[in-house]
Amino acid sequence: MTDLFDEPDDATPLAPDEREGLRQTWITLRSELNAAEQDNIVNGATWARRPRQVRREPLNDGFARTLHKRMFGDVWSWAGTYRLTERNIGVDARRIPNDTIMMFDDVRYWRDNNTFPPDELAVRLHHRLVYIHPFPNGNGRHARLMADLLIERSGGEPFSWGGGTLHDTGELREQYVAALRAADDHNIEPLLAFARS
Repeated sequence: MTDLFDEPDDATPLAPDEREGLRQTWITLRSELNAAEQDNIVNGATWARRPRQVRREPLNDGFARTLHKRMFGDVWSWAGTYRLTERNIGVDARRIPNDTIMMFDDVRYWRDNNTFPPDELAVRLHHRLVYIHPFPNGNGRHARLMADLLIERSGGEPFSWGGGTLHDTGELREQYVAALRAADDHNIEPLLAFARS
């Protein structure tokens, strides 16, 4: 794909006003956008793993929005803010703040009461974040990092997420989307297996 805003069929397209939020005027190709976002994501992950951040509770709205801003804020002006437009995926935009707070309440409860093993807890966090789809873009990448941070803070290893790059189209992305759809139907096992494959 060379067109800057040409998305894979299973990706969520940006609204025209969200496209105007591109901070880097030199980006004209999809490959350049992918590279700029990946560099920004690496910086966001580094920030989240600093000792000061590791001491923070990651399971809350403020941390999640700050992490998204750290992951995408060098590329997009709307990074870290919840979407205001409807999508082909995710909850109604008006529900995002409440649904996100309730999701974090649930995950903290599950963690504090050992409801699920650590891997399953982190994968369920990931699934719920993707299901809500709170941001205009970057939801899957953000949710995967949130899950990795949660599992790391419980003493586990970060997930492999299929061992490849999911922003590209292809078989790996198809497996990931299929696993998410199975989780939508209350079958978390394929997503658990994909996360550790």
